[in-house]
Amino acid sequence: MSTKLSREEYRKQKDLEAARKAGTAPAARDEEGREINPHIPQYISEAPWYINDGHASLKHQKAPRTDEDRFTDEWYQRGERAGPAATKYRKGACENCGAATHKTKDCVERPRKKGAKWTGKNIKEDEIIQKVEMSFDAKRDRWNGYDTTEHKKIYEEYEQIEEARRKLKESELDKQDAKAAAMAERMENNANEFGDSEDDDDDEERYADKSDMPGQKVNPKTRTTIRNLRIREDRAKYLYNLDPNSAHYDPKTRSMRENPLKDQDPNNLIYAGDNFSRYSGSITDMANVQLFAWQAAEKGSDVHLQANPTQAEMLHKKFKEKKAEQQDENKVSILAKYGGEEHLDAPARELLLAQTENYVEYSRSGRVLKGLEPAKVKSKYQEDVYINNHTTVWGSFWADGKWGYKCCRSFIKGSYCTGTAGIEAQEASNLLSS
Repeated sequence: MSTKLSREEYRKQKDLEAARKAGTAPAARDEEGREINPHIPQYISEAPWYINDGHASLKHQKAPRTDEDRFTDEWYQRGERAGPAATKYRKGACENCGAATHKTKDCVERPRKKGAKWTGKNIKEDEIIQKVEMSFDAKRDRWNGYDTTEHKKIYEEYEQIEEARRKLKESELDKQDAKAAAMAERMENNANEFGDSEDDDDDEERYADKSDMPGQKVNPKTRTTIRNLRIREDRAKYLYNLDPNSAHYDPKTRSMRENPLKDQDPNNLIYAGDNFSRYSGSITDMANVQLFAWQAAEKGSDVHLQANPTQAEMLHKKFKEKKAEQQDENKVSILAKYGGEEHLDAPARELLLAQTENYVEYSRSGRVLKGLEPAKVKSKYQEDVYINNHTTVWGSFWADGKWGYKCCRSFIKGSYCTGTAGIEAQEASNLLSS
């Protein structure tokens, strides 16, 4: 326990600590000669009173060594024996096998008719006696001492089974190919007898299995065809527009939903995004048929698009015809009861009010960014109508607070155009008046 310091000793201690922090005095060292960082706080560097031995040290900050540190990962050397065997029986050794490391009652060898004690022959080597010290957890570890190389035997066994299964499958496929080849040869012989050349051409095109299609890879061992996600001759989707702010490309699914070239007409592009091809052609019709099949199945009808597509297509066609007829009947009955047929034949709202609520967004150059370009609103007055030989309209010229014609600079509305002569006469009159 540290004694109480005087005022002078306390001041010297503080000056020494300040000098060590500033680097002008050497740092303190512990019992093992290692330097102690002077910037470590006092409550960390000083040991508690019950373990303080009066020396500067940080040993109290480390965990003390326990008995578990003396435990190792050693395990018994099973099946191994020490050194060469003895040449003659030794006193106190096993009477059965002659090993000196165990007694007769503990011997695991086959009991002999005459033991090694009496014959002095075939004396076994001594076993290796090990004293393996294990911790509390190691004694209760169910996998302690397990040899991981034993698990490789399971892999080898399964590989042998898979190899045998693969060979069996190849032999079955070879038999099927032989049967198919014999059947094709028989059909070819029959066709040659009847002299049908068109069927021969169809068979050649149908059974041309050896010619690989672009984008496909045929594995001859497993006789399977691997289809790539895209044909190598096609351009990658992310190369249509190299602008980083263009349509997003997902490399995981290799999909680009939006159009990479939004400024161009998608109908004239080679690739206009996955959404364009997804909602074009007969895909929407197929989706409508699938939706009709689901709704019909929920209502109790036996309709399934994949099981019987022809039936589903015919029922969907009849359903649309009946629905159209029902709508026409409802329309006729409502008009007959309430009237108002003249309102159905009214012109469009754009023609009546010359305006629309369609949202259109333009760029600085006047190009349409969003929405459709609306029709230009025309005035109720006649436009671009030139009278009395004028080439411009009234109000195209302004001077001295008056409106006139720009072609002749006349301020009289409805006057006859004098052309350049009128302009020269006006300039001459201005000179004379000035």
